[in-house]
Amino acid sequence: MNNLGFFRDSRKVSDLAASVPDNGGCVFVTAFSGLFAPYWIDDAQGTIWGITAHTQKGHIARATMEAACFQTKAILDAMAMDSGKSLTKLAVDGGMSNSNICMQIQSDFIQIPVERPSMHETTALGAAVAAGFAIGIWKDFSELEHMNRANSASFSPSISPKASGRLYQKWSKAVKMSRGWREFNEPIEVEDNDDE
Repeated sequence: MNNLGFFRDSRKVSDLAASVPDNGGCVFVTAFSGLFAPYWIDDAQGTIWGITAHTQKGHIARATMEAACFQTKAILDAMAMDSGKSLTKLAVDGGMSNSNICMQIQSDFIQIPVERPSMHETTALGAAVAAGFAIGIWKDFSELEHMNRANSASFSPSISPKASGRLYQKWSKAVKMSRGWREFNEPIEVEDNDDE
C-alpha cells in the first residue's frame, strides 16, 4: 500500500478509517503474496471490489483494516472447527491493536470481546520479564499475575451476529473472486500481422 501513496504513515490508516461510517461497499482482499492460512490460495492476488464514484480514501482504509480482521476471523473459525472449542474472548497486542476502530471492527466480526492490555507491545514486555527473572527481580510466575492488566481496554460487539455474518459472506465472495489472477501476469505476446 505504501507504493500507492494512499497512506504515508500507517498510523494515519486508523484516522482515515474513522472518517467514514463504513467501508462504502468496498472489500479489499489483501492477497499480496497469495492468501495464507486458512485459505492457502497461491494464485490469489490483492483485489479491491466495490469501488464507485463515491469511494473515498477512508473507505479504502476501512476496507484494509477489515481485511485483517476478516482473516483473523477465518483463522479463529478454522481453529474452532479443528478443536471443537470456541474462544470466549480474544487477547490482542502489537501494532494494529493501537487502533481503537480496528479493535472494534475485530470484535464485531468475531462476535466476542477483544481485550487489549495497557502495554500493547507484549513481545518487548516478555523480554523484560525474562531479564527480570534472570537477575532475580521475580522468583515465581505468580508474582506477575496482575502485570499489564491495569488500564486495559475491552471492545465488545456492537453489531448483531446476523449483520456480522452478512459482512463475512461478502468477504468470502471477494476471496473466491481473487483466485486465479496470478496466471494472467505472464507477458502477452502480440502477433505481428504485417503482410510481408
